[in-house]
Amino acid sequence: MNAPVQPVFFQRPVGDLVREDRAHTSLYTDPAIFEQEMDRVFRNTWVWVAHESEVAEPGSFKTHFVGREPVIVVRDRKQQIHVLLNRCRHRAATVCEHKKGKTASFVCPYHGWSYALDGSLRGVPSPDSYGQCLDKSDYPLFGLRVETYGGMIFATFRDDIQPLADYLGPARKWIDLFMKQGAGYPIKVGGEHRFRFPGNWKIQLENTTDAYHFPLVHKSFLSSVDAQTERMLDFVGGPGFVEDLGNGHSVMVMIPELIDLEDHLDDPIPERFTELAAELAAEGHSDEQVRRIVRAVGGSGFNLNLFPNIACSMAFFRVLQPISVNETEIHHAVLTMDGGPAAANRARLRLHEHFQGPMGFGTPDDSEAWERVQKGAQAGKDLWILLNRGLPGERLTEDGRASDVSAETGMRAAYREWKKLMTA
Repeated sequence: MNAPVQPVFFQRPVGDLVREDRAHTSLYTDPAIFEQEMDRVFRNTWVWVAHESEVAEPGSFKTHFVGREPVIVVRDRKQQIHVLLNRCRHRAATVCEHKKGKTASFVCPYHGWSYALDGSLRGVPSPDSYGQCLDKSDYPLFGLRVETYGGMIFATFRDDIQPLADYLGPARKWIDLFMKQGAGYPIKVGGEHRFRFPGNWKIQLENTTDAYHFPLVHKSFLSSVDAQTERMLDFVGGPGFVEDLGNGHSVMVMIPELIDLEDHLDDPIPERFTELAAELAAEGHSDEQVRRIVRAVGGSGFNLNLFPNIACSMAFFRVLQPISVNETEIHHAVLTMDGGPAAANRARLRLHEHFQGPMGFGTPDDSEAWERVQKGAQAGKDLWILLNRGLPGERLTEDGRASDVSAETGMRAAYREWKKLMTA
C-alpha cells in the first residue's frame, strides 16, 4: 500500500515545515495551511468547549466553536452534557444565536424545526407535505463525542480517538492543581470578555508558554504593581521551568512556591492582600480559611497549555478561536469561587481587570506584540521562526522533557503535535 501523499506548501511537504528547533513562517501566513489545520487539527483531536459551571443546570447552554464550526454546549434534563453542531438539519440555519442562556428546546427561526436538549428532532411544522419521506429519528442535531475532566468539557468529531484522560496524560495533575484556586469552593466561570487580533492562532498558542517576553512586553504592568509583587514576577532566570507533557500540552511554572495553593499557608500574607485578609477575618473566617482564600485569589503560579485551544493561566481561562489565517478571537474567562466570599471574588475581578481586561496593563500589550508578529511574518519568502531557546539544557523527565522557565520547550511541544496531526 502506498503511503499517503503529504500536501505541499511553499514547495515543501507539510512535514518539512516544522523542525525540532524551528517552524516555517508560512504556518502563520499560508491560507491553504490554515484550511488544512481546521480539518486535520481541530477535527481530529479533543477540543475544549466549556467549563461545567457554564452549563450548571438542565437547559443551560453556551454557544462555542470547534475550529470554525459553531456548536452548542448544553445540559439536558437528565444532567447529561451534549455538544451539538449549531445547524438545523433542514436547511442549515443556526438554531441558537445567544452566547449563553437557558432554554427548553432549540427552534430553527427559518422553518420552525424544533429540537430537544439532547438534539433529537421533536417537531416539524406542516408535516403532511412530507408524506412518508421524513423520519424524525433520522435528523437529530449532529452530536460530537463529549468527555470531561476536572470540570472541563472537551469534544471531538472522532469516535475512534483515545479517551480524554489518556489524551491529557500528565496534564491531568496540573489541572487538579489549577482547580485548587477555589479555596474549597467550586470553581465558577464568572464572565468573559472577547476580542480579536489580526494574527494567526498559533502566535497566541505560543504566547502562553513564553516567559521570555514578560519583562519587556509587560514592563508597564510591572511598573504598576507594588515592589513585593514586582520581585515575585521577576521569574526569568529564576528556578521555574517549562515542561513538555506530551500530545502538545505543556506547563510553564513561573512561581514554584505557588504550584500547590494548599502549601505554604503559614507564609506571610502579601502586602497587596492585607486589606482583603482583614475584611475576611471581620466576616468571621478563621485564620486558616483567610490564608487559604487569600492565597487562592492571586491564582496559581503556572500556565498550563492544553493543545490546541485553551490555557489555564494564573486565575483565568484563555481560549483561542481561529477565524482566518490572519485573525484570531480570544476569550478571557475569569474564574471565581462559587459561593465564596464576595470580597474575595471582588478582589479576583480587580486583579483580572488589571492585567487581562481591555483597559488592563497586560493583554493589550500582548495583543500588539501578536499583531507585530503577523505583520513581520509577511517579510521574506522563505524564512523560519526560531524555537531553539532552552534546547541545549532540555532534560528528560518522568512526564516528558523540561528546560528553564524562559525556554521554548512548550512551543516545540505544540508544534510536534501539530506536525503529527497534519501528517497523519
